Amino acid sequence: MSQGHRQPGAVVDGKVEPAGHSPEAVTLIEGSAFCVSGRSGDIEPTATQGLFLHDTRVLSQWRLELDGARPEPLTVVSVEPYAAVFLSRVPPSGPATQLFVERRRFVGQGMREDVVLRNLGATPVKVAVRLAVGADLAGLFEVKDRRAEPRREVSGTFGDGFVAIGSGSGDARRGVRVSAQGATAEPGALALLATIAPRSQWRTSFTVTPVVGGKEVPGSFSGDDPHRSQPALRMRGWCGAISTFETDDGLQRTLDRSREDLGALRIVDPDHVDEVAVAAGAPWFMALFGRDSLLTSYLSLVLGPRHALGTLRALARRQGSRVDPSTEEEPGRILHEARRGVDFPLAPGGSGVYYGTADATPLFVVLLAELARWGVAADDVSALLPHADRALQWVETYGDRDGDGFVEYERMTPNGLVNQGWKDSYDAISFADGRLARPPLALCEVQGYAYAAYRARAELAEAAGDTATARHLATKADRLKAAFNDRFWLADEGWFAVSLDADKRPVDSLTSNIGHCLWSGIVDESVAPQVAERLMSPEMFSGWGVRTLATSMGAYNPMSYHNGSVWPHDSALVATGLMRYGFVESAQQVAAGVLDAAECFEGRLPELLCGFDRSQYPTPIAYPTTCSPQAWASAAPLQLIRILAGLEPAMPRRLVELTPAWPRGRGVLTIDGLVLGAHRTTLSVDANSARLSGLPDDIEVVPASR
Repeated sequence: MSQGHRQPGAVVDGKVEPAGHSPEAVTLIEGSAFCVSGRSGDIEPTATQGLFLHDTRVLSQWRLELDGARPEPLTVVSVEPYAAVFLSRVPPSGPATQLFVERRRFVGQGMREDVVLRNLGATPVKVAVRLAVGADLAGLFEVKDRRAEPRREVSGTFGDGFVAIGSGSGDARRGVRVSAQGATAEPGALALLATIAPRSQWRTSFTVTPVVGGKEVPGSFSGDDPHRSQPALRMRGWCGAISTFETDDGLQRTLDRSREDLGALRIVDPDHVDEVAVAAGAPWFMALFGRDSLLTSYLSLVLGPRHALGTLRALARRQGSRVDPSTEEEPGRILHEARRGVDFPLAPGGSGVYYGTADATPLFVVLLAELARWGVAADDVSALLPHADRALQWVETYGDRDGDGFVEYERMTPNGLVNQGWKDSYDAISFADGRLARPPLALCEVQGYAYAAYRARAELAEAAGDTATARHLATKADRLKAAFNDRFWLADEGWFAVSLDADKRPVDSLTSNIGHCLWSGIVDESVAPQVAERLMSPEMFSGWGVRTLATSMGAYNPMSYHNGSVWPHDSALVATGLMRYGFVESAQQVAAGVLDAAECFEGRLPELLCGFDRSQYPTPIAYPTTCSPQAWASAAPLQLIRILAGLEPAMPRRLVELTPAWPRGRGVLTIDGLVLGAHRTTLSVDANSARLSGLPDDIEVVPASR
């Protein structure tokens, strides 16, 4: 994922990066808080597990014991993104289980766990209940990279029904308090004695209260009814404000899952609690990102514009204002990643924000114009225009390091990312023979984003009646497009170079990046058919999506992170580009592959798939240790149904383009509550027609010209 981390198992500076998140783990999320445990419900201090708040592990151990033994796990029932039920039993000493264990967990600003013991037998049961708790207060990256070690400064206390663990003093103190009514406390544990009559049950509740800045954080689930808690109300509010989907095939589960997961991945700025932005993915990336949050917002606009507008505002507040090599901040630059913990390897020193990305800055402008097309209030767009102009200034100055008209990147600090496009692993940009390209690098898709940003800002200027600025920016876009097609096109191969290297040589590998160039519109019409043909060739199209790197390239590995894998969001942008240039059947084929893959994963697409061909194995193979849920993977199906429905709003011009390319066999799709400007509309589409209702008579619905 392009989220400030290197791929698991990568060799970086001679070291092997540790693997990340286990696919067997259970992850619960609410805002920026999340909990990772085993399927038993226990949290083990030696695993990449814990309860995290503000990028700090406030619980590193959580182990339930009954009469000194751990219950035997049976299953996990998913309730909400922030809640789950862990079911287990006490192994029978005779022919049948007598004691059934239910652990109902809720995660918010802290955690609450309700434990119910059910006596299924005909005789009374008396059992000693013990909960072992621990908190190392390690930073998120220490845990993720398996660097967490015991801290001398962490100390514990206990009292009447509580155990407390903390570190530091005054405003710098952080820690946790775990309590249960009637419990006996001891160092690192709470104990109770349960007496349960036949066919009866016993219950207790454990409450986890973090301490941040010397103050206890109020719990989200302090009331008797968790369904009336703030997380529950926020989730219901989200679901009530966004579009709903109804279809008569397997797509229903995928779309419902996308709605739910993107709701779970919303985060709130503590200083602007009325706004929501999109985090990148669980468990390790519940934070604001530049590229990831922007692209997710774009890909999920059929849900509504609120989260996209909140993302733009959050990024605008943190837009670069000075030159700082230690964080790679530059005036006008949009951040790569923002963190709240003290352990942030990309930006040591406590700033919490790292700016090393080449593409988030032009994408900011692209998304702003897209929101205007969807009819976001003119005042909201106008308020962000100065930030868009500063972003374009960065593109032309700091982004274009050598004045050749292209945006390049090279890290300013040894702590920074070597590669600063969406494929940000250290080995992601290579020549066809497998040699790594040397920075500064000018990625092909970044030039496309810059082109689209110029066109987008010109469109906004035109809508405001500023024709001079519109013409000026359109001219810049045209010049960039001409230069790009001249310098990046590889006539002998029939595709665009993925990059120019430090010596301005074309890096000649065949990659999915060229599909992003179709999406942005920077590709000349004369060569677009060759680009489409290459993208759909057997060496690129796996049947589940488009590979990041062709099978014929020297660095190809179907189990690599960026060198032959299939990323759903990447394929969704490729499909959008194919549709833009009129390659309808190819776009349908890519969309079908991705949506079929989603159904194989019960509607939740993983961050990425291995690049094995669909003819080799009957189901797609997920890359190990992927994030789940992951934002732009969750958004990919939403973008795919948008392009298949042929929906292109142009609300400032009082029209909506609707040119469906809905595949036969998919059935009817109805999107209810689709937000277009101030109107909530209904779109129905099938293989024969599309109908959009709910718009006033002065807004025209017309077919697009491809």
